[in-house]
Amino acid sequence: MPTAYKNPHGQHTVRQWCSKALARADFPLANSTVETSVGPVELTSAGTGPPRVVMVPGTGSNAAVALPWLRALSARWETTVLDLPGQPGLSDPHRPHRTRLAWYGRVLDEVLAAMEVDGVVLVGNSLGAAVTLAADSPRIAGRALVSPAGFIRLTVDPKLALASAIWLLHPTAEHTRRMLRLFVAPGENPPETEVEWMTLMASYCRTTLAPPPLPAPLLARCAERPCVVGVGEYDRFLPPRRLAPAVRRTMNLDLRVFPGMGHLTTPSHLDNVVSLVAEVAEPPAT
Repeated sequence: MPTAYKNPHGQHTVRQWCSKALARADFPLANSTVETSVGPVELTSAGTGPPRVVMVPGTGSNAAVALPWLRALSARWETTVLDLPGQPGLSDPHRPHRTRLAWYGRVLDEVLAAMEVDGVVLVGNSLGAAVTLAADSPRIAGRALVSPAGFIRLTVDPKLALASAIWLLHPTAEHTRRMLRLFVAPGENPPETEVEWMTLMASYCRTTLAPPPLPAPLLARCAERPCVVGVGEYDRFLPPRRLAPAVRRTMNLDLRVFPGMGHLTTPSHLDNVVSLVAEVAEPPAT
């Protein structure tokens, strides 16, 4: 099986960056490792109070990069962030050649079984949203999906394709910053932590293609449990005008559109995420 890294030096460098970022966190964290059939999966948790929220980050992300998400969510609920195997981070680096979403779904089911917590609210971002949809554990009470893969094929316009190619071929901070400006709303600057991380990732990690749409019957089954879906109004990968009809057709849900946000959820937009999650985690009494 291929790994997420170009070489052992790259793996060491990335893992060291993640460990240092977690050690610098300005709020209490608890780390644990779950053994799965594909290898160890690292969990980073914070906060107290039901229900249990489990966040699955997107392509190339992990708990160290998603610390702003963990801080925002754990202020309200006990929250755990997974480092997905086969992605850069602290979990097993190996990933399959094909059928990756089904593979990831099974891994997430194993992790939830090992956590031994019922009534879990899954929060998925980008690739992580598709992974949460591919999981079928009875421990899942609901899902909140942000900028979700799994519904439509991602749009990559020529400007974004060129910026991404330059970033991969010449991963400097400036090339990364130029590309990430296309991930956020017009006039917004990407966070410097994201710039640093994405530069590191292009230097030492193998990229993965965006996942294809999930089968319609699977999405229909997911609709049997509470689910909410949100996307930024300036998301170039998942334009709301394309995503909204697919979400309505496959899950009979209305898409929430976050004003002033692109594909990358920056800290200034995490209040929108918390409000979206609350719709599933704290539904109004009937």
